[in-house]
Amino acid sequence: MPTICQFYGILILMHLTRKEHNPPHIHAYYGDYEATFYIENGEIMFGDFPKSGIELVKKFIKKYKMDLKEMWEKEVYKKLPPIE
Repeated sequence: MPTICQFYGILILMHLTRKEHNPPHIHAYYGDYEATFYIENGEIMFGDFPKSGIELVKKFIKKYKMDLKEMWEKEVYKKLPPIE
């Protein structure tokens, strides 16, 4: 599972075999926390994540939603710049 981005200690990863992992989502890791977030709305599918981290991941998804959707659809990995 490639790392797409890293910011504020949060790692964002995505499986690139969407046929096995629908609906479109990303995985976020922060220390001992791990959660899966929907690309469509930024909400947590499952997992546990600190509130401040959730807001940062939502901001990341909002900023790069089109890029994330494109990666998911084309199954092509690319690094994205960190959010500020």
